[in-house]
Amino acid sequence: MQLIGSSMCLRLVREMIARIAQSNATVLVCGESGTGKELVARAIHDLSPRAKAPFVPINCAAIPRDLLESELFGHRRGAFSGAFSDRKGRFELANGGTMFLDEIGDMPMDMQAKLLRVLQEGVIEPVGTAVQMPVNVRVVAATHRDLEGECAAGRFREDLFFRLNVLPLKVPPLRDRAEDIPALLNHFAALHAVDGHRPVSFEKCLVAPLCGYEWFGNVRELSNLVHRLNVLFPGKHLRLRDIPRDLLPRKMVIDYSLDEDALRDGGENAGVEMLRRAPSESEVREESESNPVEDIICLANGGSILPLEGLALKEYLGNLEKNIIEAALSRTGGNVSKTARLLQLRRTTLIQKMNKLKNGLLS
Repeated sequence: MQLIGSSMCLRLVREMIARIAQSNATVLVCGESGTGKELVARAIHDLSPRAKAPFVPINCAAIPRDLLESELFGHRRGAFSGAFSDRKGRFELANGGTMFLDEIGDMPMDMQAKLLRVLQEGVIEPVGTAVQMPVNVRVVAATHRDLEGECAAGRFREDLFFRLNVLPLKVPPLRDRAEDIPALLNHFAALHAVDGHRPVSFEKCLVAPLCGYEWFGNVRELSNLVHRLNVLFPGKHLRLRDIPRDLLPRKMVIDYSLDEDALRDGGENAGVEMLRRAPSESEVREESESNPVEDIICLANGGSILPLEGLALKEYLGNLEKNIIEAALSRTGGNVSKTARLLQLRRTTLIQKMNKLKNGLLS
């Protein structure tokens, strides 16, 4: 597996991976669920001097509490009921290589103390023996939790956090690198292709709303969607109208009246410009009704005295909103998601406003 995409934030992650890989220090990979933290950990291992040694992952949240110590450090025959033979733990299996501790934020406090000792002293004690065994393992840990907040709440050891956080690396959510979505679609289409069929492909009118969606499950959610489409529409070239609404993400803003010819002629970015939905009746009413708060804002920004001849309020407010959105886009380098957060708007609301004001806004 590889990191797919050419966005600026992903290029920065690749650069960090290349630098981090040459060190033996512990790494803490942070990011939302589904962003590809294990993929980053594997990339660090593959680029490191330990690449020919084992990469051993373990999900700390998936192993029952009473079995986690044995999974990590191994056990000796008779150490507990059911221990009929000696068993190597993950640390021993990873000797000389890399140990990936996924969801480290879910590790029980008593195990955190034992892990801290391993990191400090480089030795493990299999369950059922007091004999210490030296191990040479590079630890890469990952979590979607705010570990500093967990430390403040008393749910994570502060000394272990500092031991893990020598080389921090944050993986960006998919919504912050939407320009990578077309490449990811093609990658997952080939990866999940049904035997005997070509991978599905995507018309631009379908790619547009996929690029505009927030992807709350990140790359994993996108991969699952493409897998679904490959199974249900094997080998098809898909348009937006070919897919039933309930097969697409529930919160995705969809406009089935998108002009496919205009999208086809307008290039890759035309789909984002065309992304819109028809205004609701309440929105139409709001637009036509006078709003005294908007009048005050207008006067506050345009001067303390209303011109004798009056002014076109709707045009004035439109220009004011346009200027604010342009300034916010400039500050975020044109990133729609960051601009929406800066203006405290939903991303879809901002896109609707941009479509209304797009003359001079979207180029």
